[in-house]
Amino acid sequence: MEPIISIRHLSKNYGTKSVLQDINLDVYPGQVIGYIGPNGAGKSTTVKILCGLLTDYQGTVTVKGLDVKQNTLEVKKQIGYIPELAELYDVLTPNEYLRFTGTLYGLDEQTCTERMQKIMSAFGMEGNINQRMDTFSKGMRQKVLIASGLLHNPGIIILDEPLSGLDANSVIIMKELISRLAKDGKTIFYCSHMMDVVEKVSDRIVLINGGKIVADGSFDQLKQQEGNKSLEQIFASLTATDSLSATAEELAKAMESRL
Repeated sequence: MEPIISIRHLSKNYGTKSVLQDINLDVYPGQVIGYIGPNGAGKSTTVKILCGLLTDYQGTVTVKGLDVKQNTLEVKKQIGYIPELAELYDVLTPNEYLRFTGTLYGLDEQTCTERMQKIMSAFGMEGNINQRMDTFSKGMRQKVLIASGLLHNPGIIILDEPLSGLDANSVIIMKELISRLAKDGKTIFYCSHMMDVVEKVSDRIVLINGGKIVADGSFDQLKQQEGNKSLEQIFASLTATDSLSATAEELAKAMESRL
């Protein structure tokens, strides 16, 4: 099977700071990749490169056989991107915003309407579809953002902390949706700090630290390699430079000294 996403010798610097260092990764159709790492590890930079939002990098990145640098617009058509922050046109309603998004992807009006209504209803927002978004909470805005990323039924879905601001029921819906989309053959590249969600939905976990891949495999494989630990414990053991419990103890003592 040919990889749907192929990354070869990917490196990226911001000035003198190295963010990604010689990343090599193949992602295959239908896989759910949990792409995890501490803050500043290079996760969001990888995602932006995959989505064609950053092009000043070293190495080769292809999506469905297309070089991202040379075919940026075509690659963007293949991807549904849901970032952490919902940067929306606040003066529009979800109805207006999603119709605008559908037009950009070339959807006909009927298809756009049906998909928009189904997604918004699933999130319990059918009653808000004609309200201006400047009145929306963070979670409501995030639901509209998720709808816009899925509206064109992309084969590749890239999620960068998509659960930010969602209520508990919506988080459950998103977990089930990710599993369902994978069963339908969608490829999902999922970045998150929520280890329990990553552990549940991912069939392969890639752990990045300091711009390098330090672990790659299924959760069961990582458990065998790291001594039958939880994903949270594996994450801590491979990324923490100091004892996390000792750090927590020091913080507690510091707070006590100020009381």
